Amino acid sequence: MTITTTGLTRAAGVSAAVAGLLFIAVQINHPTMDVDSVATTEWVVRNSAKVAMAALALVGITGMYLRQVRQVGVLGLIGYLLFGAGYLLMFSSEVISAYVLPGLVSLAPGYVNDIVVAAAGGTPVGDIGAMSTVLAVAGAGYMVGGLIFGIAVFRARILARWAAALLAVGTIATASLAVLPEAFNRPMAVPVGLALIGLGISLWRNPRSPAATLAGEGAAQTVGVEHATV
Repeated sequence: MTITTTGLTRAAGVSAAVAGLLFIAVQINHPTMDVDSVATTEWVVRNSAKVAMAALALVGITGMYLRQVRQVGVLGLIGYLLFGAGYLLMFSSEVISAYVLPGLVSLAPGYVNDIVVAAAGGTPVGDIGAMSTVLAVAGAGYMVGGLIFGIAVFRARILARWAAALLAVGTIATASLAVLPEAFNRPMAVPVGLALIGLGISLWRNPRSPAATLAGEGAAQTVGVEHATV
């Protein structure tokens, strides 16, 4: 199998779209964020899906950035680095949620509950150590990085502009959850999920720039002429 730039870009588009679908799917009938939920099989399954979502989203936005690296410029680079860091830390925290916290429920239920509360945007009662920093930086990278990256992609005019705008608005709107009831947590994820799906499909349908395509066709024609001359 030949690995090509077009193939890798399309794979990144599929990754982004699947990440968007998972992001929406895991919100449906989501259990209450408390220590009792952590001890269930459903918690492990849902958080495993979130692990996959974060990994696929990171692949997807990397493909988006590389596809339009010249067009998005420095703004796009800043947005990509922040957004990527947010998803990388999100991946790490979801791994802990899925595979570490369930084993601590019987040993340190208070600590587990505090982490879950903090992850939901609340204020933990006890000290959760470095996890508070991880969650805070992940949230900041996701919101600010998503806003900047969405604006850069919108300005680049390469991928679907409606999806780029939705990404920018949807990620920064997450900041409002600090003052909104917990019931808003799940619906707030839907716009970003739809944005990832739209950008992923757009990336899959438009994996190469016109200049690159013309350059490839020109090279093929040159080789043909050379063979004909020989």
